[in-house]
Amino acid sequence: MSIALVILAAGKGSRMNSDLPKVLHPIAQAPMLEHAMAAGRGLDPARTVVVAGHEAERVRAAVAEIDEEAQVVLQSEQLGTGHAVLQARDALRGFEGDVVVLYGDTPFVSQQTLERMIEARSRADLVILGFEAADPARYGRLVMQGETLERIVEYKDATEEERAISFCNSGLMAADAAVMFRLLEKVGNDNAAGEYYLTDLAELARAEGLAVTAVACPEEETLGINSRADLAAADAVFQTRARAELLDIGVTLMAPETVYLAFDTYIGRDTVVEPNVVFGPGVTVESGVLIRAFSHLEGCHVSRGAKVGPYARLRPGAELAEDTHIGNFVEIKNAEIGEGAKVNHLSYIGDASVGKATNIGAGTITCNYDGVMKHRTEIGARAFIGSNTMLVAPVRVGHEAMTASGAVITKDVGDGDLAIARTPQINKTGRAEKLMDMLRARKARQNKGS
Repeated sequence: MSIALVILAAGKGSRMNSDLPKVLHPIAQAPMLEHAMAAGRGLDPARTVVVAGHEAERVRAAVAEIDEEAQVVLQSEQLGTGHAVLQARDALRGFEGDVVVLYGDTPFVSQQTLERMIEARSRADLVILGFEAADPARYGRLVMQGETLERIVEYKDATEEERAISFCNSGLMAADAAVMFRLLEKVGNDNAAGEYYLTDLAELARAEGLAVTAVACPEEETLGINSRADLAAADAVFQTRARAELLDIGVTLMAPETVYLAFDTYIGRDTVVEPNVVFGPGVTVESGVLIRAFSHLEGCHVSRGAKVGPYARLRPGAELAEDTHIGNFVEIKNAEIGEGAKVNHLSYIGDASVGKATNIGAGTITCNYDGVMKHRTEIGARAFIGSNTMLVAPVRVGHEAMTASGAVITKDVGDGDLAIARTPQINKTGRAEKLMDMLRARKARQNKGS
């Protein structure tokens, strides 16, 4: 059966107190909308339609980055959830299959839950997703009779008996496309808000004699984001889940609560992550790696057996081969570090390639930027770069070549060559004492004048 996703992302989110559309606020460094789309993607949908409203062009741009095949339609007036889904009708014209309605600000619904909703469609015409609420508060209640959902009752309209029900409405639902849009045409707005509510579909379907049911999921999956506090809580939920998954697959987190993970972080088993490590987007760490404390990784790939940190920074484009060592206060950006190479101390390697088994001395810098353009440095295999070497790109240091400590390398160094490029030392007898006397006298005059 074909599946289409309709993801509602039109709300302003006024409680966020932000110029950014609510669904673009990040959880684990990815827009919450991306989390919702990722869950739906597990159903292998034939079509995905995102309904945008507030700051629609920004939402459209974000959707294009997440899934270039997804369509974005506009809800120019926010007239309720039923009205929002109806805006997807033209985009799904001719589609035959089930429509699953998701919410861009409800990011944690799982693929397994969505699959159970689709499975339930074999027994019912309309499937609602519910959850057992620890505190039902003002959620809409799902009134069940066996497996049949008889009605959805809003809190304000519920009797005391109905308010005692803890099975609550998440708002997510699935139905045949033709059935859903036919029912949506019947939804009215005779309510205090004057809005068209998606929840009315349950009653309309029952009135037609259609089968309506509900499936349950953990309450955590239905967590909606309406404020900065909700956003922080959602990020904490994600981090707790992600850390637990890493521990389950054989990753050692020495202080799990201090490790921050991104939406797409991948870490292989038998890797050890020390405390206070931050993973930004786009990080892949293979098995058997050691990530030492206070390191920051983003947009990089770390191969088996590598050691990173402490206090290391791997920026986008950093590619570490097997058994590399990246040490304390080292920054790597857009550079390939060859197998067994070492960059252990206080160095910056950017826009570069470093060959197999090469040693980069402390304080080495690839001077890659001339103020306008970036230039590349190439260092061969088994080279030795002396401490405090400045490599002024574009430049190449050959295989098994060496640079002297303190060298400023502006020309290529051939294979096996030793490059010495520094001004000869000159000692001026007694000049230090005279210079200090002069400086102290100048300071005294300045203090007297003030």
